Amino acid sequence: MIGEPNLKTIIDQAKDNLSPDSLLIIIGPTASGKTSLAVSLAAELNGEIISADSRQVYRHMDIGTGKDLSTYGDIPYHLIDIAEPGDRYQVDRFRQDFFAAFDDIVSRGKQPILCGGTGSYIQSILQYSRYAQIPKDLSLQAELALRSKEQLIADIHQLGIPADYKIDFHNHKRLVRALEIILYLKQHNPVLSPQRIIQHYYAIGLNPPLIKRREAVHQRLLQRLEQGLITEVQNLLLLGLSHEDLDYYGLEYRYVSLYLQGTLSYNAMVEKLTIEIQRYAKRQMTYFRKMEKDSIAIHWLT
Repeated sequence: MIGEPNLKTIIDQAKDNLSPDSLLIIIGPTASGKTSLAVSLAAELNGEIISADSRQVYRHMDIGTGKDLSTYGDIPYHLIDIAEPGDRYQVDRFRQDFFAAFDDIVSRGKQPILCGGTGSYIQSILQYSRYAQIPKDLSLQAELALRSKEQLIADIHQLGIPADYKIDFHNHKRLVRALEIILYLKQHNPVLSPQRIIQHYYAIGLNPPLIKRREAVHQRLLQRLEQGLITEVQNLLLLGLSHEDLDYYGLEYRYVSLYLQGTLSYNAMVEKLTIEIQRYAKRQMTYFRKMEKDSIAIHWLT
């Protein structure tokens, strides 16, 4: 929990930068203390929290996703436990659910607070490319994913890039999606309508020192294992999810699944999972820095 003097300063800064229809955003990598800060701010600002976590939307995935619902106390929260295991909840559905929650909170005169670490979700409601409306073709994506990054880039340039379409040429997955979009444009010539975005926001970023973050990641993993993470994964298998399904739902479910299959020992699972979660936190920070390069202002707390 953040210290009281610092919390007062943050509250004052938020009040100075928020209008009645503004969104307060708490952003940061995993294990950085986002939820605790969001709850403290909500209590002071008459707020309600909207989750921006791509996994906490799923029911029956509580420990592995770190919902920690007891942390919220009496603070209302949204976009947690709204999808079933086996669903594929993605950014378009998040946008729809977010704006429904946002409008509801604002209509009741309360302060919406978006809290989470899924950068693509957060960016989608602040900056939304009209090309995101183009439907995804999973079979085509699987085919394109077999091509190297160099081949994808060559194909994209050969087809031509729309003047207002920004492409991340460093990410293989995004190159696949970019080529899929360009191919769709060539074949269908769709009419793409403007999409709603949040115009007024104040984003607070948490980025603990690396050593502190690594220790927090390790201790939180041990705590989740003590809370019954392995049993939670076993229950998901009993609900009908396959080990292949579990791989989709993130690192904790992937590595516990490998342990249950006998591929990893318990100690190897803990070691590999700790390392991979730390790497994931680094990737989150890389995405947040990309958001800043895309002109999204984030006020980082030390």
